Amino acid sequence: MRTISLDQKKTCTHYRIISVLFVFLIVLAPLSALAEDAGIDALRQVSKAFAKIAEEASPAVVGIKAEKTITYDQPTMREWPFGEQFDPFEDDIFDRFFRWYSPRRREPRQRKYQQRAQGSGFIVSADGYILTNNHLVGDADKVLVKVEENSEVEAKVIGTDPDSDVAVIKIDAKDLTHLELADSDKLEVGEWVVAIGNPFRLSQTVTAGIVSAKGRSGFRLATFEDYIQTDAAINPGNSGGPLLNLDGKVVGINTFIISQSGGYMGIGFAIPINMVKFVYQRIIEKGEVERGYLGIWYEELTPESASTLGLDEDTKGVAIADVLKDSAAEKAGLKRYDVIIELDGKPVENGNEFLNRVSMLKPGTKVKIVVLRDGKRKTLSAKLERRPSQDKASDEEKETSLNLGFTVKNLTDEYAERLGFEELSGVLVTGVEAGSKAAEKGIAVGMLIMEVNREPVKNTKEFDEAIKKAGKDGSVLLLVNDGRYTRFIVLKLDDE
Repeated sequence: MRTISLDQKKTCTHYRIISVLFVFLIVLAPLSALAEDAGIDALRQVSKAFAKIAEEASPAVVGIKAEKTITYDQPTMREWPFGEQFDPFEDDIFDRFFRWYSPRRREPRQRKYQQRAQGSGFIVSADGYILTNNHLVGDADKVLVKVEENSEVEAKVIGTDPDSDVAVIKIDAKDLTHLELADSDKLEVGEWVVAIGNPFRLSQTVTAGIVSAKGRSGFRLATFEDYIQTDAAINPGNSGGPLLNLDGKVVGINTFIISQSGGYMGIGFAIPINMVKFVYQRIIEKGEVERGYLGIWYEELTPESASTLGLDEDTKGVAIADVLKDSAAEKAGLKRYDVIIELDGKPVENGNEFLNRVSMLKPGTKVKIVVLRDGKRKTLSAKLERRPSQDKASDEEKETSLNLGFTVKNLTDEYAERLGFEELSGVLVTGVEAGSKAAEKGIAVGMLIMEVNREPVKNTKEFDEAIKKAGKDGSVLLLVNDGRYTRFIVLKLDDE
């Protein structure tokens, strides 16, 4: 019998492994070359897709020039309102405020100058309708459009919507190349996109990138914000131009960038085309944008406010701070402290999303609203009304938090009349500590605190008692009014 030692077994095993590896490498070499060729072919296909988009879409992208005459007052020298001897503890800041802003006896001289802006737009119909940004053509005295290499032609402003920063203009033409609008709700993060525009007067510049994020908001550049973020190069002059998918369809209007240099830094934003479609259709149909409106002031639910309202900290929705009199919300039975968690069968994720959804419904639309009232679900039906103009509308998009560092005093009849609080009661914020959390979050002199933990407070005594009582819980719910809007704020109290 033949016996193989352990060392011999190892040697045989090594030979077998080397043989297998040798055969594997022989087979793999051509496969690797094939894979490399396949990768290059895939890149060529992507490159051809970009080239096709540029070729087909560029003729529909236009350059826009807007001119506006600005009249301004040449200021005259004036004494600082508080003077050098201002004493914050003795002087009446409200008296000085109103005296400072009283009408001047001496009329300032008026000056005029021409303001010019340049940007982009894109044609969406064969007969010359063009979409662009409101901040480019809004209130312009004259708008000029350049199509490809043709000479400039004057355009008519059909309608503008400052609330979304969308504008519709038109030129007299026929059989124009125009772009098709996509469904931006189907756009995915990571998807390739192409931007075309006229940065720095370089007409029909094409850049590419990906969708970095969706649903961006909080920039306070418009009332309704739901921006697409992209790293496609966008520079000054790109505003109003299209952001396209690989099918060559428009998914957004390039609007602004975040930059420390004034130029491209990889962070650009576009208005989703579904929001633009809503505005475009309303302007074409009626010449203006009519939006749905509930008539509430609300705060986005946070873990702190949810806990204070007796809900789970992970509850999502918006909590009603106030319901306007005779509004759609009041008629539907909505109440202060209700938490809206569903709208027409879909969950409410946050305040901005809720605002956008309501605003993109027509006045007269009936909606089902699910709220949590005292922790219990309740379904209500509301018939939306027309949203008032921007200067009269409730400030639904704002979020506020209140912290330590402010003082209050009783509301007198005089201050109530001056500040527009005649029909309200509460205590007046008279001072805010510099550098405090209250100052950082926007708490200001002149705000009225009406309730503490859902209990009305009519004077400083009631306020102090309510705050002391709330101190046992570690936080307090305040209902405030800043002279225009009512809202509630969760105040976290420090341990003494």
